[in-house]
Amino acid sequence: MDFSSPPAGGKMDSATREQLMTQVKQQIALANAQELLQKMSEKCYKKCIAKPGTTLDNSEQKCIAMCMDRYMDTWNLVSRVYSQRLQRESNRMS
Repeated sequence: MDFSSPPAGGKMDSATREQLMTQVKQQIALANAQELLQKMSEKCYKKCIAKPGTTLDNSEQKCIAMCMDRYMDTWNLVSRVYSQRLQRESNRMS
């Protein structure tokens, strides 16, 4: 579906609006996932890789795995708490 210009008359029906909202949410989710991977890679690389080379030794592999696990756990916790807070604020405004 082409969302580059509004339909004739300038109004969107509810199905078109829903499709647009779904597409925007998907794009935001993708951007968030890309940002998560980029930041996690940067931070864990800086923390775990002392001397870059062609391979990772055993301790670097373990460090990267643990760093990424902790980063994902933290990201999920923050996301969950943020969503709960948004829900509470939304309920107060209703």
